Amino acid sequence: MRIDIITVLPELLESPLSHSIMKRAQAKGMLEVHVHPLRAYSNLKHNQVDDYQFGGGAGMVMMLEPIVNAIESLQAKVKYDEIIYLTPDGETLNQQMANQLSLKGNLLMLCGHYKGIDQRIRDHFITREISIGDYVLSGGELGAAVLVDAIGRLLPGVLNDETSALFDSFQDNLLAPPVYTRPVDFRGWKVPDVLLSGDHKKIEEWRHQQAVERTQARRPDLL
Repeated sequence: MRIDIITVLPELLESPLSHSIMKRAQAKGMLEVHVHPLRAYSNLKHNQVDDYQFGGGAGMVMMLEPIVNAIESLQAKVKYDEIIYLTPDGETLNQQMANQLSLKGNLLMLCGHYKGIDQRIRDHFITREISIGDYVLSGGELGAAVLVDAIGRLLPGVLNDETSALFDSFQDNLLAPPVYTRPVDFRGWKVPDVLLSGDHKKIEEWRHQQAVERTQARRPDLL
């Protein structure tokens, strides 16, 4: 999979994409991530990419031409399955969406900034708008990093145990059950006996019941 990201602040994406699982995915050649500074596509003095909004109002708007230049320049080299705009008013990211996007070949992400982008970009280029939650960030870079991570870890061969992702929270509309490791007894706090029983059928039944109970208590909207 190849993911291209257009951003005003490429520096914000350096660390999230250069460590842990995302680093491993790229090192194995399973994921390519290319970050493109939007200012490089500006034809204006000082590489300006924002301007005042028509009709007045507080805040600047990301300009049409630099974004069009960036998108069309990249489209000339790569055929994208989706052009995604990271924005607070997009559809809320969930596990099913990450699953779907992980099956794509090439994705282009545009990070919003300021008061957002000129609407004509959304009308003519964007195929999907995604939010990572009902709150506003300073820009779409952190949202893009979250989306890349959510997608990238699902690619075959990225995780050491490929079945691990199948049992994550939200995969079956349930939160994950509690997990335990050594020691068995710490300060009198003991691991549930069923997990030490070796009876895999009982263990799976216990885990499922715990997942249902946790979901009912914390996220009943998922049931």
